[in-house]
Amino acid sequence: MTHYARPTPTIGDPSSAAERREDPSGWAMGEDVVAALASVVAGRRDIRRFRPDAVPPDLIEAVIAAGHQAPSVGHSQPWRFIVVTDPATRDAAAAMADRARLEQADHLTSERAARLLDLKLEGLREAPVGLVVACDRRTPATGVLGRATFTDADLWSCATAVQNMWLTARAHGLGMGWVTLFEPPELARLLHLPEGVETLGWLCLGWPDERPPSPGLERAAWSRRLPLDEVILRERWPAPDEVEGGAPSPPPSHLRGPNADRLVGASDDADALLSPPESLGVLDRALNKVIATGGAEVTTGTLVLVGADHPVADLGVSAYPASVTADVMRAAVDGASVGAAAARAAGLAVTVIDAGVTGFERFAPTGGGEALVRARPEDARGDLADADALTRSDAERLIERGREVGVEVGKRGMVLLGEVGVGNTTVAAALACALLDLDPDDAVGLGAGSDSEVVARKRSVVTQALLRTAEKRQAATAKGAHELALTSLAALGGPEIAVLTGVVLGAASVGAPVILDGLAGSLPAVVATAIDPSVQGYLIAGHQSRERAHGAVLRVLGLEPLLSLRLRAGEGVGACLAASLILQGLQMRALTARTG
Repeated sequence: MTHYARPTPTIGDPSSAAERREDPSGWAMGEDVVAALASVVAGRRDIRRFRPDAVPPDLIEAVIAAGHQAPSVGHSQPWRFIVVTDPATRDAAAAMADRARLEQADHLTSERAARLLDLKLEGLREAPVGLVVACDRRTPATGVLGRATFTDADLWSCATAVQNMWLTARAHGLGMGWVTLFEPPELARLLHLPEGVETLGWLCLGWPDERPPSPGLERAAWSRRLPLDEVILRERWPAPDEVEGGAPSPPPSHLRGPNADRLVGASDDADALLSPPESLGVLDRALNKVIATGGAEVTTGTLVLVGADHPVADLGVSAYPASVTADVMRAAVDGASVGAAAARAAGLAVTVIDAGVTGFERFAPTGGGEALVRARPEDARGDLADADALTRSDAERLIERGREVGVEVGKRGMVLLGEVGVGNTTVAAALACALLDLDPDDAVGLGAGSDSEVVARKRSVVTQALLRTAEKRQAATAKGAHELALTSLAALGGPEIAVLTGVVLGAASVGAPVILDGLAGSLPAVVATAIDPSVQGYLIAGHQSRERAHGAVLRVLGLEPLLSLRLRAGEGVGACLAASLILQGLQMRALTARTG
C-alpha cells in the first residue's frame, strides 16, 4: 500500500497525533526557560517601597501587554487597564486606603491590628504609576461562554491578568504592589467607572526601593507559607476521620470576637539609622511625613488658636457660661492659656484668631504677647436647632481668611490646629454626624465637665439640627462631597471650624505638615479634604480625645493618632504635645549614628 505524507496545516497546530504519541513532552520550552520561569515566580514580591524615578512607557506597555495575554473565560477579555500617573488621583486613592486600613484594624485582635497598621502603604503615593485592572461585567453572564454557571469567572480571568503583569514586572526589575484596602464603590467613583465595571484593587508600579528576599508578610511574621503537602488533596475533600489531624483547616482569621520622592528620601534616611526600620512605630511614620512635606530642617511650628462664640450655648449644652470663651482668649493672647502654655513649652509660636467672641472685639494686646488676627463673621449666627450656624457667604469668607493665615504660618514650619468656644463640642458632634453619617447617640460626648442632663440636651439639639437640615444636605449630597461639606459647615459648623478649614488648605498649599487636635480640631481637615483631597497627605493626627466621634473622624481621614491620653482639653493642647514628640523625634534622627 502506498503511504502518503500527512498534510501539514499552514495555520494552527502543525503537530500530528503520531508525533504527540511518540514524544508527549515535546511541547516543553527547555530547561533554561523552565529555570527562568521558576526564578521569576519565586522572586515575585508585593513591593511597598518605590523610587520616584520614571518608568519608561515601553516597559509600562510591556507589563500591560502581558496582562492582555492572560486566559479569559469564553475569550471575553473582560479587563480594561487604567494607567494613573496624576499625583492628585494617587493621593486620593492613598487616602481611601488609609481609611480602609484603620477600619479593618478595628475588627482585628489588638496584636494583629498593630501588625496591620505597621504595614507600609505609602507605595500608593511613592510609585510613579498606578495600574487599575477593571473588569467589565456589563455583559450578562449567560451571554459569555463558561460564565453561565461560574458567574465570577470574568473576575478570575482578570486576576490571571494581574499575575501575568506581576511576573513580567519582576522579570524587568520593576516592583509591583497589589493594594486592595479600598471600599470598591469609593474607588469606582474616583475613577469614574460606569455601573457594572468593577476593579480588582490598585497596582503600584515603579522601580523598587527594596529588594526583599522573602514575602513581606512572612518577614513581618504575619503568616508563613504552608508546606506544599498541606494544600494538596487527592481526588476529593477528605472527611475529618480520613486524614491525620482531621480535615484541612480553614485559612486563619484574625477577626476580634463579637511628594513621592521626598517620602522615599525620608524612608531612605530612616533606614540608614543604626536602629531597626520603623523602630519608633507610629512616630516614625509621622516623622517621614513631616520630612517629606516640611523638610528635615523643620525645627518649630505655630499653634493657630481660633475662638468663637456659639448661640447653641444658650440652649444649656455646656457646663460653663459663654463668657469663659473671652476669658480664655485674653489669656491666650497673654501666653497664659493652657493651649498657649503648651505651645510655649514645646517651643512653638502662637497665632490667636478672633472668629467672633463677644466681649473680645475691642481687646487690644499690651505688647509682648501672641499674634492676634481678626476674622469675624459679618452676618447673624443661629443656634443649630432653629437656624443655621453661619450663612454660606460667611463660611466661605472665613475659609478664605483662614487660608491666608495658613499660608503665612505654614512657611515657618508645622501648623497646629487649636480652638476655643463654649458649646463647640455640640457643634462638632452635629457636624460630624452630617459629614460622616453618624447617629447622634454615637457622636455626642461629655465635652468639658458635662453631666447626664447636659449630654441629653446636647443629643436633643444635635438630633433637631440634623432633622432641620436633612433636606438641604440631601440636595447637596447629589452635587458631590465638596458641596455637602460646605453646606454642612454653614448649617451646623462654627466660625472657628470654618477658619481652621482654611488654615489647613493654606498650610498644605505651601507644603507644611498640619497637626490636628481633638474633635473640633480635626473636623476642619474633613471639610478641607472634601474641598481638596490631596490635603490628606499633609495631615498628622496629634491625638485621639475622649469625644465619641473623634475616632470616626480620624478613621475617615485615614489617620492613626500619635497619642491617646483621654484628653478633654481643647485649645490645641494635644496637638502641641504631639508636636513636641515630633520635634524630639526629628532631633533623634539627626543625632543617631548612620550605617553604611
